[in-house]
Amino acid sequence: MAAIPPVCDFGWKAPEFKLPATDGRVLSLSDIRGPKGTLIMFICNHCPYVLAVRDRIIRDARELMAMGVGVAAISSNDAVTYPRDSFENMRKVAEEENFPFPYLYDEDQSVARAYDAVCTPDFFGFNADLELQYRGRLDASRNSAGPADLRRDLFEAMKQVVETGEGPREQIPSMGCSIKWKETA
Repeated sequence: MAAIPPVCDFGWKAPEFKLPATDGRVLSLSDIRGPKGTLIMFICNHCPYVLAVRDRIIRDARELMAMGVGVAAISSNDAVTYPRDSFENMRKVAEEENFPFPYLYDEDQSVARAYDAVCTPDFFGFNADLELQYRGRLDASRNSAGPADLRRDLFEAMKQVVETGEGPREQIPSMGCSIKWKETA
């Protein structure tokens, strides 16, 4: 069943984190942060909503990074229940897809909880002061890619954040597979 995150809580401060990346580094929010803004994306390897737009996520990330936006993707899914989302498989996907951004593993799911991530994909666009300015969709695609000429909601919003420090007031939430939470004892 599809999950939909809440609307943007403008000005909410990005929580710090320190997570292992698929390239062998351990990175913090400070390492990811860009001079013009920061985009934190919760994605995973198996979700059809992510798979449908992964090429667009990569395209938009490259363009935003060229504008001074720091970008990282985080996978928080329970890899015991969903083995395709294991750290080893994350490494393979990041390499095969040539991710231009770090792909981080949130094994204990603490970062997903701190960000109140709901689904994959779930996008958090922050300004240069790490204040939330966008929590919307990539574009109008769902679990299959929409037409190539769809409005690039995430890209346009983050471009506005780069230029003005503020995101658009009208935002359409992302939609995707729910985060696969571990069972708690």
